[in-house]
Amino acid sequence: HGRWALAFIWRKRGSVFPKALVFAVPCGMLAFLMHLGWDLIVHDSSSREDKSGLGSSVLSGFTFILGFLIVFRSQQAYLRWWEGGTLMQQLRGEWFNAYSSCIAFLNSSEEMQPQVQKFMHQLARLTSMLYGSALTEVSEMQDNSFDFLELEGFSVESLEFLHTCNNKCEIVLQWIQRLVHEASRTGVILVEPPILSRVYNQLGNGIVLLNNAQKLNAFPIPFPLAQMITVMLLLHWVLTATVTATAVQSRYWAGFISFVVIFAFWCIHYIAVELEQPFGDDVNDLPLIEMQKDLNASLRDLLSDQARFPPGFDFDAEHHTRLESNKVSLHNYISAMSSKSLTDACASSISGGKASGAGDAPAIIATASAAEGAATSGRRAA
Repeated sequence: HGRWALAFIWRKRGSVFPKALVFAVPCGMLAFLMHLGWDLIVHDSSSREDKSGLGSSVLSGFTFILGFLIVFRSQQAYLRWWEGGTLMQQLRGEWFNAYSSCIAFLNSSEEMQPQVQKFMHQLARLTSMLYGSALTEVSEMQDNSFDFLELEGFSVESLEFLHTCNNKCEIVLQWIQRLVHEASRTGVILVEPPILSRVYNQLGNGIVLLNNAQKLNAFPIPFPLAQMITVMLLLHWVLTATVTATAVQSRYWAGFISFVVIFAFWCIHYIAVELEQPFGDDVNDLPLIEMQKDLNASLRDLLSDQARFPPGFDFDAEHHTRLESNKVSLHNYISAMSSKSLTDACASSISGGKASGAGDAPAIIATASAAEGAATSGRRAA
């Protein structure tokens, strides 16, 4: 937004200004021309003064009612937009937590690893399919194609059945619940049933949140309200040009005032129209495609062994019990520790070289050079 938060006002992408200008510019020109015509025909400024009070009173009352309706609609539109984003993020959190819990409960014995790997990858793909199906249910985009983790390996008959179902999300949810049950029964998941029930609860919570999100599409802004506001805006367009042309002394001020008033009202109106349906193709709608890609990335990350198990920790009672806190960048810390490891390796190589003779001198020099370069990079990053 810049230092003074003003630079963004010139951005065209996502702006309602172009649409509002379609109505504001003609209204300003009409007020100017009507004022000019009045002067050419009447030639009496006192008649304009006589009619200014009545016209202003009528327009102010009409504008008050219209302004109330437009503000009410814009408030409801923003609430719908915010609720849509909140529900879809809560849904993602519920289903990802269920997926993460299943990964945490997996059997770590060596003999079960083939079954564990199969379960992990099958569950990741079904979770991706579940969230993608949920986005498809609420989406009003022309292209409802979302990125799923690859479907290679799934039964074609099952996918054909899914394609013909009335609600794909409910079918995928059923598949996941059955998959988790079979994994618990066969020992792929090792956890007590009361704890595992949390997974089913989170899956169920997600489908409830999805149904709440679907109501935003099923129940739009009531038609009588939208119709009344649109008709009043059009009447307001005519009244504003007429009243300013007959009440304002300067034709330039008449055109400018008409332009500003109409521009403001139609901007607020189009903001409401943009936000009322948050699951469409408009620039200001929710980024459904990016939300699916973000979940897929999280699913991939959790399949790694580094994510499945906590990091190793060399506990030093004398040092760690002090619980010191330091402001540190993780990237810089990793670079520094890598440099330290290379330096230690270099020192070990030099010690070994002294013991074995000068025959390994080139290897020792190469190791030292690598350590020095890594240390320099770590210092620059820090």
